[in-house]
Formats: sequence, C-alpha cells, structure tokens
Amino acid sequence: MWVTAIVAVSALVIGLLLKRFLRARLVGENAESVTVRDLISPVETLATLILAFAIVVAAESFGAAGEASRTEAGAVDHLYEVADFVEGPTRERLQADTVCYARAVQFHEWPHMARRGTSDVPSVWSTRLRKDLKETDKNGPAFEMIVAADDERSQARQKRISEASPTIPAVMYWFMLLALAVVIAGLAFCLPHRKLGTELTCLVVLSALIAGCLMLTRDIDRPFDGLIRVDASAMRATQMDISDDFARDYPKQPLPCDASGASTTRPVAAAS
Repeated sequence: MWVTAIVAVSALVIGLLLKRFLRARLVGENAESVTVRDLISPVETLATLILAFAIVVAAESFGAAGEASRTEAGAVDHLYEVADFVEGPTRERLQADTVCYARAVQFHEWPHMARRGTSDVPSVWSTRLRKDLKETDKNGPAFEMIVAADDERSQARQKRISEASPTIPAVMYWFMLLALAVVIAGLAFCLPHRKLGTELTCLVVLSALIAGCLMLTRDIDRPFDGLIRVDASAMRATQMDISDDFARDYPKQPLPCDASGASTTRPVAAAS
C-alpha cells in the first residue's frame, strides 16, 4: 500500500518539476493548458468503474444469501421427510428437533443477522440432531439420506451466516463516496455562468441518481437488513409446514421447544 502511495506522490512531484523547467522549452508558453473538465473526466471514469464493481459484488452477495436461505429451508424440509423412514422413538426426536431448529432460525437467528450476528439457539438443535443421528440405525435405509440432508442444512446455514457480513469494506465505501463527491463538485464548478437552468437540472438529477446508486449498493450489501433484504419467508413456510405435520403425526406429544424455538428442556452444547 505504501509503495502505491510513494509512486503516486513521486509521479506528481516529477510531473510538476517537468512542467516548471521543461514545458515552456518543449511546447511553448502559449500552448493549450489542461482545463478543469479535462481533470474531472478521468475521475468520472474512475468513480463509475468503482461504483459498478461495488454494485456487482453487493448483488452477488445478496443473491448468495437468498440462495443459501432457500437451500437451508429445503434441506430442513427434506430432513423432516426422510426421518419418516427411521424406525422407533428416534424418528419422533429427529422430527421434533428439526421443527425446533426451523423455529429457532426464523425467530432467533434472523433478527441477529440484521445486526451481522448469529444466535446460539439454532445450534442447540443442531447438536441434538447430531445426537439423534448417532442413535439411528447405521444400516437403515434412511441413514445416509438423513446424514446428507443434515450436512446440506449445516453448510447452507454457514453460508447464510457468512453472507450477513458486508462484502464491501467501509474504507472502500468512503472512498467511493469521496470520488463521487469530487465528480459532482467538479461538474458543478464547470457549469456556465449564464442560462444554467437546464444544465443545473441535469446535474441535480445526475447527483440524485449517483447518490441513489451508492445507497442502493450499501443497502443490498447487508442482505438481511435495510429496505431491500432477504426475509425468512422460505424458512417460515418450511417451519409452518413441518409444525403442522408434527402436530398431525404426534397429536399427544409436545415439542421440546416453545413457539419461537427456545428449548423447554435442558440445553446441550452448541454445534453448527
């Protein structure tokens, strides 16, 4: 980083020295000088490229967050379904813990992700699911399917959590803001002194569009917060579906969690 700064400063100093001692001799005193418009044009190009890059990166992160959320919801639904093939009391425990996991993700982890954090409540049910799997018949027809579904759920959760953090560093955001401010100020400086109504209107519209693009980029770079965000609709639908299935299959058996997914039994160590 320091090498880049040193090279840039050195190039500026050398250029100014050459201008001072060689410009008049090489091109003459009356040679056409660089205008403010000439200086602003490269800054415009630089700001546009940086903003375009930031939009692409933020959009990719937003899309990945949505895909991970849908994948996780599908894996949870599949995990509940394949548990039907497990024999004995382990089936009920697997399905009960799956329902509680879905509730915990929806009601506990989603609000935490808006603050770029995570919750330990879903991890309690992840651990219990792993414990249930250890008690499942390893030679049973559904064992490998259950393990695969749980592994897909775990990976999707980790992906979802990782996408909750902004992908654009704060330093880059402030650099973009500074570059765009320089562009707007430079364009305003170059406006004509008279009859500037049309030009001023266009500059105001351009400034609003630039600011809107930057705010939009900032918003979608936080996939689970802001005006444009990935909601818990996929997990909510799965949670409601498997909750209804559990109530129908085990009408006299209470779940080991409350309506929000918090454990009503003694908690165990956390896992992913």
